[in-house]
Amino acid sequence: MRYVLPVIIMLLAVCCLRAQPATHGNNLIDVDGHVINAHGAGVLYYNGVYYLFGEIKKGATWFVPNQSWEDYRVPAGGISCYSSTDLSHWKYEGVALPAITGDATSDIDTGRVMERPKVVYNSLTKKFVMWLHIDKNDYSYAHAGVAVSDQPAGPYTYLGSVKPNGQDSRDMTLFKDDDGKAYLIHASEGNNTMQICLLTDDYLSPSATYSRVLVNRNREAPAMFKSRGRYFLITSACTGWSPNAATYAVADSPLGPWKEQGNPCTGPNAETTFNAQSTYVLPMDEKGSRFLFMADIWNKTDLPGSAYLWLPLQVDGDTVTIRWIDQ
Repeated sequence: MRYVLPVIIMLLAVCCLRAQPATHGNNLIDVDGHVINAHGAGVLYYNGVYYLFGEIKKGATWFVPNQSWEDYRVPAGGISCYSSTDLSHWKYEGVALPAITGDATSDIDTGRVMERPKVVYNSLTKKFVMWLHIDKNDYSYAHAGVAVSDQPAGPYTYLGSVKPNGQDSRDMTLFKDDDGKAYLIHASEGNNTMQICLLTDDYLSPSATYSRVLVNRNREAPAMFKSRGRYFLITSACTGWSPNAATYAVADSPLGPWKEQGNPCTGPNAETTFNAQSTYVLPMDEKGSRFLFMADIWNKTDLPGSAYLWLPLQVDGDTVTIRWIDQ
């Protein structure tokens, strides 16, 4: 959760695609001319198509009182989906998982929190599985929710939420390994620890196999990826909506042990992750050397005005580099 001026940066020079680069100040627009509304996003690549899922942020931003941090909120708007074959031209596919109104007991009521959706495909069940952070406005609920669909763009059917292995779950992501196993990575223990939990074979439930990593490091906004047999985990510090320096960790297995490294960012404003916060890392080649780093540029007092930062990420051995480029 980060606050900076709403500047959208599309940096697609990392791709061997026909995408056109954009510069500071441009909005991320779909093919119908509408501003893309997909925050805390994740990407599913399936049958040659990229599917972008994100939080729908609309309506007035308000401040939740009596919190220990700057808790700004908008009504939960559900989860949107966009599709693209080149990461440049995005088609709006609709609301993949809608919020509901008038049921304060429901996880997906507009009065709740629906954040950081991530989707993976289960080749055994032939289902598309979405996990997301489910919470109350004061973040006291701390659950992970799950939904399923027969189609990549949805609609998704919400199945419910859990505290994985009885542990609280806030900022989260998914990672599907080459062997078909999938993992839920989530900030836990009051954000003091990151937990990595192996999902069941159908991806619908946490298994009893999990590890505690980055213990007492107060990290959130996880983004995991794999390069040449090594696993990498980017996280941010917990500073409310204000930006901070990202760090990354390296492991030989998703469950660890993990060795924490430094800040992967280099260039102006590297100490604040270029005024953004990590949300996903998208592989860009089969060699495992080039990736797209995706982040949110949060505007705390106007959350629908929050924007996006996409930058090339490179891996050389155990060294991750996210280099600032203007275009």
